[in-house]
Amino acid sequence: MPLNSPSVTMDDVLAARARIGDKIRRTPVLTSSTLDGLVGTRVLLKCENFQRAGVFKARGAFNAVFSLTDAEAGRGVVTSSSGNHAASVSLAARTRGIQATIAMPKIALASKVAAVRRYGGEIVWVEGKDAVPTSEEYDATVARIERETGAATIHPYNDRRTIAGQATCALELLEDHPELDLVLAPVGGGGLLAGTAVSAKALNPKVRVVGCEPAMADDAQQSLRAGRIVPQLAPRTIADGLRTSLGDITFPLIQRGVDDIVTVTEEGILAAMRLAWEVLKIVIEPSGAVPLAALLERRIAVEGKSVGVIVSGGNADLDHLPWIKQP
Repeated sequence: MPLNSPSVTMDDVLAARARIGDKIRRTPVLTSSTLDGLVGTRVLLKCENFQRAGVFKARGAFNAVFSLTDAEAGRGVVTSSSGNHAASVSLAARTRGIQATIAMPKIALASKVAAVRRYGGEIVWVEGKDAVPTSEEYDATVARIERETGAATIHPYNDRRTIAGQATCALELLEDHPELDLVLAPVGGGGLLAGTAVSAKALNPKVRVVGCEPAMADDAQQSLRAGRIVPQLAPRTIADGLRTSLGDITFPLIQRGVDDIVTVTEEGILAAMRLAWEVLKIVIEPSGAVPLAALLERRIAVEGKSVGVIVSGGNADLDHLPWIKQP
């Protein structure tokens, strides 16, 4: 896929599926009569918490890493991430037999740092003026590593290869369940939601695609309504994977293919996550609970409709579960 192409197309998604099909999992779609009763309609959960690396981001990471030529791959890859993308790129690079260098903040969760190291990624700490590095500080660290090593940069979400890989999730969901009326996906930087819109609208132009995000990090909703990117300034949500701003590649795709973006409360995220653990018997992380929270908080009219929900990941921090009071 040319990096200067104007958009991500269904041809790009199909090429990504062919490229990564034997390297990722076709994740299951689960149902629950209890959940259906709670929200008043049929819900199908696309469980990316069972994906390799425990998260949908493996799809984009594998597509980007295996899109590289042998010459490019030989110099390794570099990216910036505080968690799931870091682990996914590390795993994809190890699978291809190349080096991954990850620019991470020192405040990254210990469990996510451990995952990067487990998959063979080399961590370079991002030095910032504050505890939470700015996007400029992340970018500067990645650019320095790229200059020093010649490594290929893989952006966590604002990268056409990444988006096309993420889009294979909705492709599988709609292939298995073409009758869906609604597809819900969380939105942070927008890679998953943009890819979901591309696949869903290509397979069924009538299906509604709705993004879901925390009210404490509602830049995507503001951006869609304003018609321009509204930067994420001070997110204060437990959904740590959704604290990033939209990109100049993801936003136009969202404008074109997403019907609405709704927000949920922190209490709703916690309740949805706990319900998934206790009732559905699946482990999900806060970011993955956001679309489920949108249903439970009645943010979307779903009566009489068939609803697909992308459960984005299951990498919860077991040392700091949000419903346990910390000492």
